[in-house]
Amino acid sequence: MALDTTPLLDRTRPSPAPPPLDWLTLADAFEVACLVRCTPPPPTDARWPTGGTYRGGIAEFNREDAAQRMRQLLARLDVPVAHETTTGGLRRRFELHRLHVPREHRATYATLLETGWRQGRRELLGGPVPGASTARRVWRPRLAAAAWRAALLGGGRHVRRHILGIRLADRELAAVLVRGAALLDVPTVLQPGAGCYVVSVANGPHRDRILDSATLAPAPAC
Repeated sequence: MALDTTPLLDRTRPSPAPPPLDWLTLADAFEVACLVRCTPPPPTDARWPTGGTYRGGIAEFNREDAAQRMRQLLARLDVPVAHETTTGGLRRRFELHRLHVPREHRATYATLLETGWRQGRRELLGGPVPGASTARRVWRPRLAAAAWRAALLGGGRHVRRHILGIRLADRELAAVLVRGAALLDVPTVLQPGAGCYVVSVANGPHRDRILDSATLAPAPAC
């Protein structure tokens, strides 16, 4: 009796791993990935697919400068995005900025985010490499600054008189910030919070170094 090989032939083969990104593309894609990871999707909203960094090509921010920064980065990466703004609240009004990548560009967007996050995270968490190239020595601090810039724009601010802190639900991003701050010669404190992690920097020269490295000037509208 002949065997039915159709299921085997129809089985989806794993896609080959995408090639590494060049440093300039990596810095932009990594920062976008960090911005998205600052805003976890609502678990009860079926429109927000869970898992990974992609999240259906949608990202929501409650700060316009975070949304504008992501638009600027995606424009440099040749990924179009729609920007919708809604206003909510009764006594305390707020704006919600939703960025939405068109369906035909989501595959490119997903690949950039996943590759950018994986490659950037490996560069920051992997530690110094003996005999590292000049490019690696230059770009690793830039990746650290990109992660902090994203967190300062998209994460929850936890500001006290003696610290500048960022609240994050993403444990991996918290680890990236701690390691990134070390690359920038800034000590940090990582503390668990109520359903989140708080990465804090002491006020004074350490806080100033983080802010200077992250260059928090608002991004121009695209």
